[in-house]
Amino acid sequence: MKLLLFSDLHLDTHFSWAGQDAARLRRRNLRSTLAKIIRLAGELEVDALCCGGDLYEHERFSPDTGEFLRASFEEIAPLPVLIAPGNHDWYGPASLYHQVSWSPNVRVFTENRFSPVELADGFTLWGAAHRAPANTPDLLRDFAVDRTGVNVALFHGSENGGFAWQEEGKVAHAPFSAEEISQAGFAHALLGHFHRPADGPMHTYPGNADPLEFGEDGERGAVLLTVHDDGSVERQHHNVASSVVADVTLDISGTTHTGQAQDKVRAALTTHSGFVRLTLIGEVAAGVDLDPNEFAAAVVAPHLDALSTRVAKVRAAYDLEALAQEATVRGQFVRDVEAATDLSEDERRRVLITGLRALAAHDDLAVR
Repeated sequence: MKLLLFSDLHLDTHFSWAGQDAARLRRRNLRSTLAKIIRLAGELEVDALCCGGDLYEHERFSPDTGEFLRASFEEIAPLPVLIAPGNHDWYGPASLYHQVSWSPNVRVFTENRFSPVELADGFTLWGAAHRAPANTPDLLRDFAVDRTGVNVALFHGSENGGFAWQEEGKVAHAPFSAEEISQAGFAHALLGHFHRPADGPMHTYPGNADPLEFGEDGERGAVLLTVHDDGSVERQHHNVASSVVADVTLDISGTTHTGQAQDKVRAALTTHSGFVRLTLIGEVAAGVDLDPNEFAAAVVAPHLDALSTRVAKVRAAYDLEALAQEATVRGQFVRDVEAATDLSEDERRRVLITGLRALAAHDDLAVR
């Protein structure tokens, strides 16, 4: 049995960090990624296409999204499309799932308990849905399959075993332990929720199919699972993302004016494409203006779809010894801070740089 699993596509995501045009492009890319997944299902000749939830954003979906999904899944009929709604696309009277007239090959699980779909003689897939955006309990607790053969689960949930790949700060929805999978009688669990991909002994998180945030790592995408008659599983990961997203950290130490910093940025971004988050670090001359507007895509990288620039560990280079000799307000400030006995060296540096920047009417350098 061959199953193609994806999850957490989050159609209609707002992408609040991006400008209007870039956000619209990102949302188009999400649809393109789903089209790639559907084509891949045909190319791999799978027995079913499975979605582990968070297919779209409940708060933002439109009738056009519903028609896009309906038509896309109808195109691959009679291939079964099995969807287990998550916390962002939870099933209810107002959900897109309830409003669309799906083709017969689409099965949206609608109950917060497991329901069976027999895909072949001796092979059953069980799916369950979130019925609310929060507080969905452990779906595996007190559940046991009622038949022999190979049984596989499809749902949106948080494995709470504390593995290193779990995402810090990720809210737990339908929390469960990996041990419960076999206790319930399942050979494997196909899952959604964690955006970082993970292959557990008895469960698979494919990760979000198209990157949604900067800093996402791991081989995310769609996963082909070949389930054998004994319940063992082989996995093959496929990159299906339509968006190119990159994090670039650039040391601009030695920069003496804004134009010089811009030149360094241009050179660093030449080989990049798509959506980039640029982080500037280093020690620069005190007068350098690092207003992020000076490093917008239109200024330094018009070939990119979007550029988000942040000033991180950038420090202004001051000759404090020379400044302390000045008969000015600035000189007195340096002398007073240097004479303070209740400051650590790090605190002294922060106070000096912040104060000197303020006296120079600059507010663009974050002191770290």
